[in-house]
Amino acid sequence: MTLLTFYILVWPVISAGILILLITALIRDLRAAKRDGNQMV
Repeated sequence: MTLLTFYILVWPVISAGILILLITALIRDLRAAKRDGNQMV
């Protein structure tokens, strides 16, 4: 039972980590495009 609880609780942590990773990559790309004078569509 404890293993099932751990399995259910770990998924939000994993998805939050991936979301943070995607947001930081997007911000980095936006800054690079602004610095180079390009537009991101």
